[in-house]
Amino acid sequence: MRKLASVQRIWKIEPIDGADRIELAYVLGWQCVVNRGQFRPMDLAVYFEIDSFLPIRPEFEFMRTSSYRKTDIMGEGFRLRTMKFRGQISQGLLLPISEFSEIAEDIEPGSDVTEILGVRKWEIEEKATTGGTVIGSLPIDVPHTDEARIQAEPDLIMDFAGLEYYISTKMDGSSHSVSIDEDGFHVTGHNYEYRDDGKSAFYELVKRDDIETGIRRYYEENNLQLLTVQGEFCAPGIQKNRLKLSRPEWYVFTVRVDGKRVGLKKMQEICDELNLQMVPIEEIGTDLPSRYPTVEALLERADGEYPKGGRKEGIVIRPTEPVYNDRISAALSMKVVNNKYLLKNED
Repeated sequence: MRKLASVQRIWKIEPIDGADRIELAYVLGWQCVVNRGQFRPMDLAVYFEIDSFLPIRPEFEFMRTSSYRKTDIMGEGFRLRTMKFRGQISQGLLLPISEFSEIAEDIEPGSDVTEILGVRKWEIEEKATTGGTVIGSLPIDVPHTDEARIQAEPDLIMDFAGLEYYISTKMDGSSHSVSIDEDGFHVTGHNYEYRDDGKSAFYELVKRDDIETGIRRYYEENNLQLLTVQGEFCAPGIQKNRLKLSRPEWYVFTVRVDGKRVGLKKMQEICDELNLQMVPIEEIGTDLPSRYPTVEALLERADGEYPKGGRKEGIVIRPTEPVYNDRISAALSMKVVNNKYLLKNED
C-alpha cells in the first residue's frame, strides 16, 4: 500500500530567493516548503504525501484556511495538494517527529506511519456520470490501479537498469475495468463493482462498443480462468475533460490473463483482437537509467500536452515484460506526474 505518511530523512536544504521565513527541504524525490531553520540536512521528519487526507488534530490546524475539506464520504480533514510559495513548488508536508507522540523516538527511516496517524488517501466523490449502483468490492482479479510515484520511490529508476521499457501517456480520467471469471462478467470502478441498471456511464460505453461480447469470446476460446482488462475512462464531465473529448472513450493500460499481467506485445495483440484502444505508447527503449538518470530528468520527460491541447497529466513507465519488484512488492511500474499539471489542475 502507498505510504501516505512515513518517516524520511531530509537530504538537502536550500534557500528560496527573496524569502526570509521559508526554505526548501528535499526528501526522497520531493521538495517541500518549510519554515526557515525548522530542519537541518539529515534530520528525520514525518513526510505526508500529496493526495493525503489528514485527520482533525491540533498539529494540522495551521492548514485550516488553505486545506480544510468536508464531504459526505471523507468526512472532515485536511487535503494535501501541490502548492506554490514564492515561485517554488511544495509537494507534500514535512513536520518534526517530536510533534507526534505515537511515533517512537528510535523509529527507522522509511517506516510507514500512515495508519497510526489516521491518514487516508483523498478520494474525489464519484459523480453519477462515472459511477453507478455499487454491488460489491473489487473482484479478486481486479487490483487497485494506483502506481508508485517516482518522487516517492526515486530508487525505482535504477530498478529499470538493463530492462527494455516502454513509456505510455497517463490519460486523465477515471479508472475502470472489466473482467470475467467463473462468476460471470464484471464492470468496476476504482474501488467497487457496479450493477448494470442504467446509472453507469462506463456500462453505457461497454455496451456501445460491445466490449462484453469480445471479452467473453476471448475468455472461452482460450479456455481461461480469469481475464481482466483495465483502463482509463475519459469523457466530457470527468476530470474537466482535459482530453477535450466529444464522447466517452476508454484507454486500456493493463491486461491480466489467468491472474498475471501480460507484457506490452501481448497486450497490443489482445487489444487489436478485441478492438480496444490502448493508452498511447510514447517511447520504447532499453536501460532507462542511462537516458533518464534522475527524477528531474523524468519530470521534464513527463511534461507536454494531449493532442487537443490540454495539459498532460504525465507518463507511466513499465518494462515491456512484467518484472516483480521487491521495493514496491508488485510488478515494476511507476508514474511520473507532470508538475505543471498538478499546479494548474488540482482542485
